[in-house]
Amino acid sequence: MPSDIEAFLQTVNLARFRGQAEGHYESFFLRANHPARPLGFWIRYTIFCPKGHAGDAVGELWAVFFDGETGRHAVAKQEYPLADCLFDISRFGVRVGAATLGPHRLQGVVASKGQALAWDLALEGRATPVLLLPFKLYQGGFPAAKSLVSLPLARFSGGLSVNGAAIDVTGWVGSQNHNWGRRHTDLYAWGQVAGFDAHPDSFLEVATARLRIGPFWTPPLTPLVLRHRQREYALTGLLQGLRARGSFDYFNWKFTSETAEVVIDGVISAPRDAFVGLAYRNPPGGVKHCLNSKIARCTLRFHDKRAGISESLEATNRAAFEILTSDPDHGVAISA
Repeated sequence: MPSDIEAFLQTVNLARFRGQAEGHYESFFLRANHPARPLGFWIRYTIFCPKGHAGDAVGELWAVFFDGETGRHAVAKQEYPLADCLFDISRFGVRVGAATLGPHRLQGVVASKGQALAWDLALEGRATPVLLLPFKLYQGGFPAAKSLVSLPLARFSGGLSVNGAAIDVTGWVGSQNHNWGRRHTDLYAWGQVAGFDAHPDSFLEVATARLRIGPFWTPPLTPLVLRHRQREYALTGLLQGLRARGSFDYFNWKFTSETAEVVIDGVISAPRDAFVGLAYRNPPGGVKHCLNSKIARCTLRFHDKRAGISESLEATNRAAFEILTSDPDHGVAISA
């Protein structure tokens, strides 16, 4: 008989949408980077259902190609009636329009505002999912937004077409991710590294978030998971997240978390021109701005107190860095 958490891990890619009256968003997104060059892609299959209007739910298809060499990023988004989409609640199967996503393959085309991206990709990997929240928090109503990494260190093959230019992504490494909730987190920075420069098997997932409860804001919470040298350091409990320190601005983020066993602190940063701006509708109403980069830099310092080992890990241009905010004064053009 599997344990509750083992049973949950078998469901990480099942859709949670049931026509919720309180509103719902849900996305399955994939990202990966070139092994050495500042190039990356991000593809997102999404449900958006406004609060109190389940009949107005739509599917959204997003794609971005980040080019840190030219500074020109390609961005496109299209919407489809939910009747033209599939978000399977019994197995891992997603379709938005004609674009599909399954356990080992994704295909699609998206075009808007003169930009066009297409993909025909395979992915593989054996790593177990990464939970950025304590397991019990995936079961209840708090927090309103849930996030996990269904497949860390996913290895991709196949190709992209970016405005007609063919790009081979064979050997690019990234992840497949799933998040959902009845509203977006009020303010956050989110980061991920799928393989550091000198430690290609190490994986980092981290966030610093603040929640608004009525007129009040919570202090920053900073959950963090590091997989390094065949061990997982899950610093994800609520008290641990409050004890940790995390602060960010446009566009630098510092965080540190410490237990009796380990100290992990890091910096994730990128120049403004490494970001694209995306407009995310919020189920209760309003719009959040997602400032999105997949070619950021991460420097991580890791100290295992019991083993007496200290290391520095670096990802030169392969870190994910997103900021979600209601502040319009960030200076990044909203592209989709």
